[in-house]
Amino acid sequence: MNKTDIAFGRNVHKCRLAMSISQEELAFRAGHHQTYIGMVERGECSISLLNAKKIANALNVKLDYLIENDD
Repeated sequence: MNKTDIAFGRNVHKCRLAMSISQEELAFRAGHHQTYIGMVERGECSISLLNAKKIANALNVKLDYLIENDD
């Protein structure tokens, strides 16, 4: 885990909660498995640019918002 992965996951989690959707729903919208979304939110994996963009689109936010480090 690195700081960027953790910050990205934290931002995904915040956006998902703000939309009041489950990890399962986000996974469906992004074309991923629920387990993968959980790993992303916990910062347990390095995400590809393509997958990050799919998640951003599913959350209706710009990708740069998700990659901002909020430290």
